[in-house]
Amino acid sequence: MRPTAPPSPLLRAVLAATISALLCAACATPSSKDEQEAAKNTFTCMSGSDRIVIRFDVGEARLLMPDGDRVSLYQIPAASGVRYANADMELRGKGTDLQLARNGAAVPLSECQPYQAPK
Repeated sequence: MRPTAPPSPLLRAVLAATISALLCAACATPSSKDEQEAAKNTFTCMSGSDRIVIRFDVGEARLLMPDGDRVSLYQIPAASGVRYANADMELRGKGTDLQLARNGAAVPLSECQPYQAPK
């Protein structure tokens, strides 16, 4: 794997804004157009009893981990399906049948479904 450059400050700001919009589920106000747009291409999956939020964008997948860490994975060629990786993790699969590998150990993600923006 070739080394990847760290995300730019602009990318970090966009990611933080996107995750903030996704986490606004507890807000009492109806979802805004921005929140609905952020929910597109976003999925929630379970890894054991932990929830992971995954947003697919052009050339990358952004993960919100159960401990609050944000992880960016970059798209790499796959024979079929999708494959995203960085130096520490790899996400691969087809459709909602995904698995996340860390340190060489792959864990299947279950109950993957499109994220529903708060209404």
